[in-house]
Amino acid sequence: MTNEALRQRYNPDGSLLRRQQMRMLEILLEVDRICKRHAIPYWLSSGTLIGALRHDGFIPWDDDLDIEMLRSDYLRLMAVLPRELPDWLALQNDQTDPNYFYFYAKVRDRRSRMLEQNGYDRLWREQGIYIDIFPMEQHPIWLHKLTEKSVGHMYKIWRTSTDDTKAIRSVRRIFNFNNKILFPCLRSLLRLQSILTPHSALHTPRKKLTGSRRTVPVITSAMGIPFHNPRYTDEIFPLTTHVFEGHDLPVPHDADAHLRHIFGDYMQLPDLTKLAPHVGKLEFFDDAR
Repeated sequence: MTNEALRQRYNPDGSLLRRQQMRMLEILLEVDRICKRHAIPYWLSSGTLIGALRHDGFIPWDDDLDIEMLRSDYLRLMAVLPRELPDWLALQNDQTDPNYFYFYAKVRDRRSRMLEQNGYDRLWREQGIYIDIFPMEQHPIWLHKLTEKSVGHMYKIWRTSTDDTKAIRSVRRIFNFNNKILFPCLRSLLRLQSILTPHSALHTPRKKLTGSRRTVPVITSAMGIPFHNPRYTDEIFPLTTHVFEGHDLPVPHDADAHLRHIFGDYMQLPDLTKLAPHVGKLEFFDDAR
């Protein structure tokens, strides 16, 4: 099926999904502007990157947008976004939204309201259309899986809650323990390990075409984020650009290899009868800024 046929089937101009996609693009372009101003590198990731390479824009049925950056750059971005975002956008993280409990940030549109199927957002202050910003850091995959387990109970509490006031207190305690005690301790141990053993489990051997071997740093989602597919830094850096909805935006320099390591044959369309939307309810308040 051609890209145009897919567009007409899933997100024709004027459809609710296409309006959502265009709003996400607006948010991304504002974040891109700020990142460029402060020389903060980022790249399109996951389904957004697949969309760029396969469709030169959104996957026609996609209703989210993801970017990634190194954790050190993420911390810089978190410091500048609150003062540089326009009024119609809001940064959402644990510092700006008291009930938000993810270890990555969102930038939200204040001119819309969107509730997700999973219901995790039901008590969050900001509920508009958003893009996700994922910090990436260098640590062994087994350790990342351990941090996932250390926060996993938060999701179970929130998913099965019959008393949201009580549940959010429990969720916040678990979040604060991980964010303020466990994760900083783990990062300190990893820094010590990298000093004592520079080529440790933080690096993965890679084989060149010549048959020689070298070690390549591996990064994955920052601690506590429930995604742990490894990313090889030699496939990401130096960044390049690719067309996404008519704009040249940052992508890994070997995006094809990068995506194949994570998703396999990403150019093959999935089973179109098994698509699962994120959005449960969506409404727009104003199409003008």
